Order: sequence, then C-alpha cells, then structure tokens
Amino acid sequence: MRAFIFPGQGSQAVGMGKDLAAASTTAKEVFQEVDHALEQNLFQLMCDGPEDQLTLTENAQPAIMANAIATLRVMEKETGRTIAELCNYVAGHSLGEYTALCAAGALNLTATAKLLKLRGESMQKAVPVGQGGMAALLGADTKKASNLAKAAAQGDICTIANDNDPTQVVISGHMTAIDRAIEIAKEHDIKRAVKLPVSAPFHCSLMKPAAEAMEEALAETTILPPVVPVFANVTASATDNVDEIRGLLVEQVTGTVRWRESVLAMSEAGVEGFVEFGGKVLGGMVKRITKEVGITSLVSMDDITDFASGD
Repeated sequence: MRAFIFPGQGSQAVGMGKDLAAASTTAKEVFQEVDHALEQNLFQLMCDGPEDQLTLTENAQPAIMANAIATLRVMEKETGRTIAELCNYVAGHSLGEYTALCAAGALNLTATAKLLKLRGESMQKAVPVGQGGMAALLGADTKKASNLAKAAAQGDICTIANDNDPTQVVISGHMTAIDRAIEIAKEHDIKRAVKLPVSAPFHCSLMKPAAEAMEEALAETTILPPVVPVFANVTASATDNVDEIRGLLVEQVTGTVRWRESVLAMSEAGVEGFVEFGGKVLGGMVKRITKEVGITSLVSMDDITDFASGD
C-alpha cells in the first residue's frame, strides 16, 4: 500500500516549478490555472522572487500547493495512471491537507488556490505582526513540549501547534510566551528551542478569526468525496466524508497538526511506501517516525520519470 503526501509552509523556494514547467506543458497549465484563479502572477513570483514576497503566507500557501499539484499531474501523465490507481491514502501537512484534497478530487484546483489565498490572508490578519510567534523544540516529545508550553504561558496562549516527529514539536502562541519558552527550554530537558521565521502564530487559538473566515468560505465551496481517503491533521485518521472534511478544515486552523500520529496510523493501516510531491521535508519526518516504510520525493522531471519507469 502507498500514501501520497503533500508539504506545508516552509517548502517554498525561489525557482520552484520553473524547470518542471519548462519540461512539461501539463505543469505549465497548472500554474496558469492558479494564476488565473488568483488574478495574480504567482508563477512569476515562484520563478523569480523576490523571496520576501514569496515567503508571505498568502503567497507561499497557494504556491506550495500549485507546485505539488503540478508535480502530481505530470506524474499521472507520465505513468498513464490516476491517483486512485497509484495510492491508497493521501495526507498533507497543514496547508498540504488542502493540496491532498485537491489531488484526490475533493476540491478543484481553482477553489483550492482561492481557499489557500484566503487562508493565508486570514491567518496574517488574525494577530498583529510581532504579537504572535512559533518555536521549534528539538529533542522534544509531546509530553515535554506540553509541560514547557504550560510553564511558559503565564496567562498567555502557548500550545503545541505541530507534532512533527519524535524529535521535533512546534509550539505557537503569544510572542511573550514563546520567548519565555525558549529561555526555559533546557530546564525542561529539551535540547534546543528555535524561534521560527513566521509572521503569525499558526495552529493555536489566536487563529480563531481565521477559522471563522475559513468556515464561511468552506460553507460556500463545493467539496466532493475524495477518490482515496485523506488522513486529517486534527484527528490523525482517514475520512472520505464530505461534511466531516469541511469541519476538519475549519478545526485545523486552530488545532494541532498531528503529523507523527498520522504517519504511524497510515503505517498501521498497511502503508509501506510514502511519496512526497514538490518537497523533501516530509520525507525526512517520515524516516524519523518509522523505519518500516519506503520514501520517495518527487521534485524534478527526472524524479518523476524515474518513478514512472519503476512503478
């Protein structure tokens, strides 16, 4: 059994998708459709930067999605097979869950691009710049991270945002609490705490205004049953129920990304191979979560042709 996985924020880089679009009209068409949907030259920004504009949440989210979907579409063309024929489950890290749903046919590409643009804008607006932040805790499990977050909160918001793998947990909340957490991390037997270069505290209760904006938008968005089940971030379990998917996407804005548990659950469900589209970050996490599975990362045209010839 196989799962297709899709990266989250942080996988963006100037030049992303450029070579793939030059090598494949299929990829180029994906980027053109996203540009049209957003009424924006996003692909030019992806190709040429500037980096500070690409890194903005409202640009990074649809850009990462577009790159991953372009990679998937090219792979489907090269293999002559559909996603339903090639994998058993899909999953994505944070915004990657939208990509996974698009890949599985639950959301069309135009709707996905618009939702992620709105998601990025709403997350940025939810908390004034400088008032919220995030930190990666290296050498921490969820128990250590939870204890640290509680100790650092002191009346502020400070909670687990991402349970990425057995060695990395991300916390999110008020910047004052994040700063305190970094100062006292070693007291909680955590090897290192690193402030992340993000402009908003994702996946915590401070994102409630963004969740409300997404609830309103998702209520008006057509969602179809995915052709393969999606493992949801907030439950770490598979679903193909449209109403449940809609609700889980709203919960995800403020909820914890349970990536470690999701990978373990997919492995327990029989998944022996993971294929990451448009990035290599998740593959590294999967390796740290379980040694029992194979990992393939598809980024370049060569990656795709190698995969197609071996599948």
